[in-house]
Amino acid sequence: MEHIELFFKSIFVENMVFAYFLGMCSYLAVSKKVSTAVGLGAAVIFVLTVTVPINWLLDTYILQEGALSWLGEEYATYDLSFLSFILFIATIATMVQLVEIVVEKFSPSLYNSLGIFLPLIAVNCAILGGSLFMQSREIASFGLALNYGFSSGIGWFLAIVAIAAIREKIRYSNVPAPLRGLGITFIITGLMAIGFMSFGGMLPEGDDAPAAEQTDTAAGDELEKEKSEQTAEATAALDVMNP
Repeated sequence: MEHIELFFKSIFVENMVFAYFLGMCSYLAVSKKVSTAVGLGAAVIFVLTVTVPINWLLDTYILQEGALSWLGEEYATYDLSFLSFILFIATIATMVQLVEIVVEKFSPSLYNSLGIFLPLIAVNCAILGGSLFMQSREIASFGLALNYGFSSGIGWFLAIVAIAAIREKIRYSNVPAPLRGLGITFIITGLMAIGFMSFGGMLPEGDDAPAAEQTDTAAGDELEKEKSEQTAEATAALDVMNP
């Protein structure tokens, strides 16, 4: 259940583009044709699926405070978390370089269509954001990290393919001159983000629901206690005035 909830939450509720607006440069620049968007989206899925679990291993067994305890007790106090950005980016750059080599070898046309934006995946904030979100949310296991990387990539893929399909259609529409190009693209992106926010109601509230219910109950009990005290004080005052 945890894997399913994380999968759908990462795709729809916490979409990299529509919830956090990460990776907008590539999203806007490579979304003019569906075929190009599909190629870049697939590359992002691969890079996120590989880098997030690898960076989880780095964070869990090397970077966190006490993570090096498996080397011996003398290393238990080491804290290498200040190296997170450097190691995360190094991992991402390595995977992007691998993707670039494979795409250039097996699909030269797609490689030429993507142009400079393929190597720029290395500095795509959506890719780095996936690893940083994994770290900040303290994802508990390697499997969940793999799930999160893959589902986040699927969410970014859906976003860029959807906007590419819409942009191909509105090319033949009568769009007002001031809104042509990026103007209407931003408007459509905002509307799609609002639509994706509605998926939040599909997921269970989880552990927050009992906590919220307990808080409401405690607040209600406190309010009833205050009312009882006020009633007792008012009754006492009336007794004094009417002996």
